[in-house]
Amino acid sequence: MARTDILIARIRTLLLLFIVGLVLSGVTAFALETELHWLTGLLGAGPSTQPSDVEGVLRWLVVVRDALVATNARYPFLAYGTDWLAFAHLVIAVAFIGPYRDPVRNAWVVTFGLIACAAVVPLALIAGAIRGIPLYWRLIDCSFGVGGAALLWPCRRAIRELEGRGS
Repeated sequence: MARTDILIARIRTLLLLFIVGLVLSGVTAFALETELHWLTGLLGAGPSTQPSDVEGVLRWLVVVRDALVATNARYPFLAYGTDWLAFAHLVIAVAFIGPYRDPVRNAWVVTFGLIACAAVVPLALIAGAIRGIPLYWRLIDCSFGVGGAALLWPCRRAIRELEGRGS
């Protein structure tokens, strides 16, 4: 297999993983209340479990679940903002089809993705602190930016090598 073919295969694999991650992040943002009921139940907290009944991450998940239930019952239109967040993830995923098809011509999309991944960290740390999100949860949010960059950085390097080969 020629070096160019290896680079293209590497780029496409990394981009496919990144696209799948964006799609999963987007799709799961549509049904947060249902997913939190499922997750807290899986972790042993039933529908009547109060935050004071559990500890650690499960306590936080129960607080968030109960807040979503109360908010959705009284102000269901607020979930529309999360629907748009989900939609944005899906639209951004579509943008990465360009570099998947033609990495050199669409290298700017990968650079854009790297910038967005880097921006996740200060947003999570700053906005999360302002909104009262526990530090451990903000670090989980930061991991999405770090994980995305871990896929896009080697992809960008491979694209640069392709550019150098005149591909």
